[in-house]
Amino acid sequence: MSFRPVPSSVDFVAQEHEILDFWREQNSFEKSRALRRGCEHWSFIDGPITANNPMGVHHGWGRTYKDLYNRYWTMRRRELRYQNGFDCQGLWVEVEVEKDLAFTSKRDIETYGMADFVSKCKQRVLKYAAFQTEQSVRLGYWMDWNDPDTLRMLAEKLDEDPQQQLTLQGLEGPVTDNVEALIGRLGMPELGGSYFTFSTENNYMIWTFLKKCWERGWLYRGADSMPWCPRCSTGISQHEIVTDGYQTVTHNSVIVRFRLRGRPNESLLVWTTTPWTLSSNVAAAVGAGLTYARVQQGDEIYYLSKGTMHLLQGDYTLLGELSGAEMEGWTYDGPYDELEAVNQPGGHVHIKELQHTTDLTSRGAHRVVLWDLVGEEEGTGIVHIAPGCGAEDYQLGRELKLPLLAPLDDEGYFVEGFGWLSDMHVSEVDEPIFHNLEAKGLLYQILPYTHRYPVCWRCKTELVFRLVDEWFISMDELRHDMMRVTQQIRWIPSFGLDRELDWLRNMHDWMISKKRFWGLALPFWVCDTCHAYEVIGDDHELEQRAVAGWETFKGHTPHRPYIDAVKLRCKCGGEMSRVADVGNPWLDAGIVSFSTLQYRQNPSYWEEWFPANWISESFPGQFRNWFYSLLAMGTVIENRPPFLECFSYATLLAEDGQPMHKSAGNSIEFNEAADRMGVDVMRWMYCCQNPEQNLLFGYGHADETRRRFIIPLWNIYSFFVTYALLDGWQPDLTTFDPAQPQGQRPSSENLLDRWLLERQDQVLAQVTDYLTNSEAEKATAVLEAFVDDLSNWYIRRSRRRFWKSEHDGDKQSAYSVLYYVLVRLIEMLAPFIPFITETIYQNLVRTVCPKAYESVHHCDWPEAEPLEDSSLLDEMSLARSAASLGLGARASVNIKVRQPLAKALIFSDARTLIRPELAELVADELNVKVIEFVTDETELVRYQLKPENRSLGPKFGALFPKVRAALAQADALAVVRELRTNGSTTLIVEGQPVELAASEVLVDSQPIAGLAISSEQGVTVAVDATITPELRNEGITRDLVRVVQTMRKDAGYQLDQRILVGVLGASDEVISALEHNMAYFKQETLADEVRFEDDGSAWDANAETAAVETSLLLAIRRSQR
Repeated sequence: MSFRPVPSSVDFVAQEHEILDFWREQNSFEKSRALRRGCEHWSFIDGPITANNPMGVHHGWGRTYKDLYNRYWTMRRRELRYQNGFDCQGLWVEVEVEKDLAFTSKRDIETYGMADFVSKCKQRVLKYAAFQTEQSVRLGYWMDWNDPDTLRMLAEKLDEDPQQQLTLQGLEGPVTDNVEALIGRLGMPELGGSYFTFSTENNYMIWTFLKKCWERGWLYRGADSMPWCPRCSTGISQHEIVTDGYQTVTHNSVIVRFRLRGRPNESLLVWTTTPWTLSSNVAAAVGAGLTYARVQQGDEIYYLSKGTMHLLQGDYTLLGELSGAEMEGWTYDGPYDELEAVNQPGGHVHIKELQHTTDLTSRGAHRVVLWDLVGEEEGTGIVHIAPGCGAEDYQLGRELKLPLLAPLDDEGYFVEGFGWLSDMHVSEVDEPIFHNLEAKGLLYQILPYTHRYPVCWRCKTELVFRLVDEWFISMDELRHDMMRVTQQIRWIPSFGLDRELDWLRNMHDWMISKKRFWGLALPFWVCDTCHAYEVIGDDHELEQRAVAGWETFKGHTPHRPYIDAVKLRCKCGGEMSRVADVGNPWLDAGIVSFSTLQYRQNPSYWEEWFPANWISESFPGQFRNWFYSLLAMGTVIENRPPFLECFSYATLLAEDGQPMHKSAGNSIEFNEAADRMGVDVMRWMYCCQNPEQNLLFGYGHADETRRRFIIPLWNIYSFFVTYALLDGWQPDLTTFDPAQPQGQRPSSENLLDRWLLERQDQVLAQVTDYLTNSEAEKATAVLEAFVDDLSNWYIRRSRRRFWKSEHDGDKQSAYSVLYYVLVRLIEMLAPFIPFITETIYQNLVRTVCPKAYESVHHCDWPEAEPLEDSSLLDEMSLARSAASLGLGARASVNIKVRQPLAKALIFSDARTLIRPELAELVADELNVKVIEFVTDETELVRYQLKPENRSLGPKFGALFPKVRAALAQADALAVVRELRTNGSTTLIVEGQPVELAASEVLVDSQPIAGLAISSEQGVTVAVDATITPELRNEGITRDLVRVVQTMRKDAGYQLDQRILVGVLGASDEVISALEHNMAYFKQETLADEVRFEDDGSAWDANAETAAVETSLLLAIRRSQR
């Protein structure tokens, strides 16, 4: 069979859908896996994508990297596991389900029913896992995907009856269980497919991890004043706050009078940005070393730090100064001492067993304390302390054994004991508090205050600080082991190591609990009698220890509410109940290097695939989240790195540099981008990006990428097939190897062929090295340059070899070399742009060889051969540089390329010469008769040096005139060469060396008379600009050739169509020029005859042209010969 014709215009998006159909029908992915089964392993563990909404284009960036390197290592004959991950549990899913159900609080969930709510969460995960699977497939991401329809069916069955029996086709036969249990087994060995972090095994493996922490004394239950989302009724960990938890907002701050006891008419001026916390004030803090002012306004005397006196309203009198240390111990009346809670001994909290031991009431504790965190950059230099309403306040309260006031419940409402505030929501109390303070005479001033304030990363509700009891893993001992493990990993970008270590050095204890419904059921059972707690390590231990509730739980996955029914027996004889908390979702994602590799069931399999060779996620945030949790669990369980290389990348933004948001109108949905841009264009954009820098993504950049790379690649392929079909050329398949379908390296005497083969081996070695080292952006730069070499140099310079009618050895060499290079090129490009390379492969290889593998992605990665003539690469580089500079020299004097010139002269600092064949090539490119090399640059150009006054004047001041004089007296040519080599030059001024950078010296080039010059990087090219009559005649002929060739193309002639040309109304000069160059004209236009008079017959096309300064009419028609 011969190649199929390549259409002149192509719908790349439609073509991608055809390839997707082909892969599915041919089962291409599974065949690829089978080809590498039993090979050396390359282990990839996926960072799970949250199955909660459709994918965005930012997900496409990360998933492209994953697919790229998976495909590359597969072609390097490695066996991979190909397991995608879905993150399933936690607040992000709960919030969306609440929206679907129009819930506004946790109470709505409790009314609805916890079991039904948890089921809805699972259903949502399955629904969006199916949707994201389809989107990932559209991206060309090869994974062991679940059938999306099966996932949707499971969601429907779960909604019908979670306990109904169902059979799924497993990897080794049918698997039967109830629907809930089958869903909990997704991704496990018996079913295959993506892993789901809600899986039963994932949850129990986390239990194992937590029990190890408990056994080592690192797990504890503690109280803290923590960021809390009143909308979601849960604490927000430090990880979540730092990652994506701040917005710039403006609040009303307030300055309040705290009346000093025993000091009539004297008050502290206290500032706060959270007026609701004044209800829980216990103390006022000052800086021991700060200077405080005692000022009088009317009958009132106020105290505030001296540096904040600008906050005073109206006139005042400074009565004196004192240090903060002198104020220690002063007592005062609080703004809400009338509240019941403020007068309760020991404070007012809901966590009695964690309450500080003190008999003081908050009212009785009101005093001025010293605190080294007090400054005067903001506020009045006097800070109100509410230990139940702030993290730093809480720590200070513990040190000073202050009473605790915890005013809010889990939904942000004031609890009983706070008088008129009770049952009011924290978001609604600021104005009432201002009015109340004013009525009491305590309000001094209200000030708008703009600052960065923490918000819930899921629902964007402003957070409050609330006293809570949570479960923590202590980092004191663990952090050092984790740092040692972290240092054994290669981090890309390299700054990743420092970022991870910095986080580990400074992070607080890890809060692992949340007071929610959907998520990991923490395996902590607390005795109802003695309050002791134990940690259960797995399902087997749970069944052995259970004394009640097992039958209720049996048949369910380890989630609420059914797991809550299980009771254990305490050592004291009391009954133990599971804490109602669920786990931090980063526990779910962090355990996957164990749960997905069968750590508990098949240790030998785990050893084969652990640690992962490579993982990848976006670095904003993941150093504190997924990377961190992987490291923690790998360290605790095995004290080993869970991965060897961590590749991360920055943030995707819109083309305008702004974050993508629907409200901003700059958001692009993944499906929309895929159908408008084409996935190969998207993938190439992703891969070209330096991962350390943010990616600006949009349709403008997509169009530019298509024009710059995708279309030139397609045009090269089209060119080859078009001419191969004309000549009936086919590759030699005598020694065909399906793994290396390009065949053996062809031999050729042609210098361009030999250069191209050497150049591709050079590129292949570079690309292999870059991909091995996870440097895709460098690989794409090399590949783009090679495609440019192939299109704009090799094919353009070899076009006549394909045009000529005789089938000689040179033409066969051209076809053989271009075919070999094209097939190798698509093998190199296949991991990057899998669709277009598959299309090309199917035509170039599959149509002509039935023994070929069904897909380009089944082939092996090509191997670079040792360079046979490396000097040819250097010489060709010089030749191309000379050609480019020569064209620039022509342009500088407005001489068109079609106008022949007598000669070009070349100078190179490197003293490199090029062989005669390359000199002929440069001469043809520049349209000159002769190429000459000169050894003295002064034969071509004179240089004049001037200082860059704007920078050097201020730099040298009074010395500048002498620097300018020294530059004028210097050997200009020597200075220019030094600037080219070193980027700077050194002058001696008043006996001292003075260095000037290249940007500080202006170099004026003056060509020798009669020449036009251009210089760059040590190469200077001059063209003789004199045009003789003979040269002008040839230039006229070339102009006419160009016009006729355009007319042939516009008329739709076949490439080999012979024609008759009419040159009508031509001047004597044009006729004479054509007569002197007729053979050339006929050869270039495939003309059998040229007529200077109109014969009256119809022409197929005609065009009036003034290309040779005089108007004439050119006409063409098919030749009848």
